[in-house]
Amino acid sequence: MLLALSPLDGRYAKKVAALRPYFSEFALMKYRVVVELKYLEALGAEAKILEVRKFSTTEQKLIEKIILNFSEKDASEIKKIEATTNHDVKAVEYFLQKKLAKTSLKNRIAFLHFALTSEDVNNLATALMLREAGKYEILPELKKLHAEILRRAKSWKNLAMLSRTHGQPATPTTLGKEFFVLAERLKRKISQLNRQEVLGKLNGATGTFAAHQIAFPSVNWENFSRKFVKYLGLTPNLATTQIESHDWIAEVCDEFRGVNNILTDLARDVWGYISLNYFKLKKKEGEVGSSTMPHKVNPIDFENAEGNFGVANALLDFLSNKLPISRMQRDLTDSTVLRNLGVAFGHSFLGWQSLQTGMAKLEVNRLKITEDLKANPEVLAEAIQTVLRKNGDTAAYEKLKKLTRGEKLSVEKIRAFVDCLKIPDQDKKRLLALTPEKYTGIAAKLVR
Repeated sequence: MLLALSPLDGRYAKKVAALRPYFSEFALMKYRVVVELKYLEALGAEAKILEVRKFSTTEQKLIEKIILNFSEKDASEIKKIEATTNHDVKAVEYFLQKKLAKTSLKNRIAFLHFALTSEDVNNLATALMLREAGKYEILPELKKLHAEILRRAKSWKNLAMLSRTHGQPATPTTLGKEFFVLAERLKRKISQLNRQEVLGKLNGATGTFAAHQIAFPSVNWENFSRKFVKYLGLTPNLATTQIESHDWIAEVCDEFRGVNNILTDLARDVWGYISLNYFKLKKKEGEVGSSTMPHKVNPIDFENAEGNFGVANALLDFLSNKLPISRMQRDLTDSTVLRNLGVAFGHSFLGWQSLQTGMAKLEVNRLKITEDLKANPEVLAEAIQTVLRKNGDTAAYEKLKKLTRGEKLSVEKIRAFVDCLKIPDQDKKRLLALTPEKYTGIAAKLVR
């Protein structure tokens, strides 16, 4: 770990361990094995391919056993074969040939990888990796984070807080409403990701089914391909070159880049509120905030999150722009680039965890929040000029601008101004009773 080149495999190895079954080199090999063996099984199920008889229940269990028991030892064996072949997919095929040669399936070996191009296996393996990583780790982690944000939104929905637009005091809001906005934005992204299609293709060397068709012209290979890809839980894409076009992966990258942008917004806002002393951070025994300033308790989790989102989004942006582009029927640039999907999601995953850790340390400083509201009564200028406009005063804005712009006012001076206004008693009474803490509209109600 200490000699790891990437921090994901060194400093942060334990935190991203949950992603290794989906994005490691071992994972890619395992999912290739899944595709190769399930394809062989599907050939046996095709009635018009008499040369590959249907698998018995015992043989199906044998296939499942090879998949379930795929080990690091098996992966190492594939790497040894690849050292000779210099071809990773062919190495998987040769590995499976050796495996099946010792079983009752030895007479089907000729149909391993039958009429396939490497990309038929790779695109399906990658799609399965991404789909299952999303289902079992990525989306659950995001939903957990969303629940944490929403919980705080509900808890603080009635806590009035001074807003800041352009960094300056503005119309009050509630702390919970601001968290709710972020929760709703994240909820929308999660919903979009749940609807995302995961595409896969199986159609031969240049997407024409040429090898399949020449061997078995009576088989409807389009239907076979559709059925097989759907069986894997993916959406069939029959219109491809040698490679699946990766448009859907680009869409996924864009969605997660959007997720990370929303959460960067959260990290920066909370950092800002900590600097304003609206939040205090819980102290941890033995923890040090500075090597020279012993008083410090730093918002390191929010800074760590922001940094990881930056690295992740740089990669996601590159992946999104690069992957849909290939020279003619194919080139190999996508192959090396796709191996970095795990890096992008690893840094995203770290950022999501850091936000949860940081939020668990937050303690609301209600006294400071209330003091700030009381110290900025000029934010009531909006309310006063709006009531004046309601009553037909066309110079309302200018009057309040003259009174308040760039000025620090007292509640008494504002009330004296209101007391002199020629407006209905009901409106005047409402304005005189108004304080910044009460001027939050329906912010609390918005937190559903």
